[in-house]
Amino acid sequence: MKFNEKTKQRIRRVGITGGIGTGKTTVCKIFESLGVPVFYADECARYLLNHQPELVDAIKKLFGAAAYGSDGSYQRKYIAEVAFSNPEKLSALNALVHPAVEKEALLWHEQQLKKGVSYTIKEAALMLESQSHLALDFLIVVTAPESLRIKRVMQRDQATKAQVLARMNNQLPESEKIKIADAIIINDETHSLIRQVWDIHQALS
Repeated sequence: MKFNEKTKQRIRRVGITGGIGTGKTTVCKIFESLGVPVFYADECARYLLNHQPELVDAIKKLFGAAAYGSDGSYQRKYIAEVAFSNPEKLSALNALVHPAVEKEALLWHEQQLKKGVSYTIKEAALMLESQSHLALDFLIVVTAPESLRIKRVMQRDQATKAQVLARMNNQLPESEKIKIADAIIINDETHSLIRQVWDIHQALS
């Protein structure tokens, strides 16, 4: 990748996405080690689902009282089981959560720019599905072979292959994400992640 100075000056919000099990978090940690601030959309969503009253009320209306435990905690496993077997529920859930997260991400981004960073990163699994990538200046897609992705998620989440495939089926195919990407990072345990991240960072800084 080569940018002229005018193009580089316009790149302030960078997105990192990829299918489940591609290793997005690992890639983000490398960027962080280079001093790049990273906003983790899923972590923000988990916080908002437990602490933002308006969102909590909307989730209860959508999924019923069972969406939250007796201690008021968001029942992630229950919601996932219902949502991933009901496309309409999943779509409605995303329509509630993604705008709330994007609002927080924008506020965070502005705060980081005031600190003098050249660019920030927003990491999200459903970035393209939610269309939130349209608000970004540059998109990085992390990719890996499907068999390796399945193996990683089965080990990480103690999930069955069928459960992992069900989650994959609710995400855009990698081929579609790659078409939109401004840069691609291959995380197949063969290509050097550090080298790939460094090259992109140099181009963006």
